[in-house]
Amino acid sequence: QVQLVESGGGSVQAGGSLRLSCAASRYSASYSIYSMAWFRQAPGKQREGVALINPNGIVTYADSVKGRFTTYQDNAKATLFLQMNSLKPEDTAMYYCAADLGWVVRLSVEEYAHWGQGTQGTVSS
Repeated sequence: QVQLVESGGGSVQAGGSLRLSCAASRYSASYSIYSMAWFRQAPGKQREGVALINPNGIVTYADSVKGRFTTYQDNAKATLFLQMNSLKPEDTAMYYCAADLGWVVRLSVEEYAHWGQGTQGTVSS
């Protein structure tokens, strides 16, 4: 069972930045062949996809974060990152890391078998 542990959440003012990390372990195959993604869930709302990175390094972003968020990974350290800039109050949410073996092309909750426990990001106006 893949274990994912997020960190880096916190509280910032609007316009500020946060960098989230997701450390993966206990994966059954090479980390480099997992599709990795970030999701977020605000109180009272459904979990939504933020960014996805495929094993070939192709990245997909939700329209709401394009141009502000960047995801990348360090395969040697099996760690995924989410750099969040120009944060807005509507970005306030619990942020989750997700993984699935092989190619995943959609930012859909159903596509991912493995989840972290989440890290809270709060943006004040």
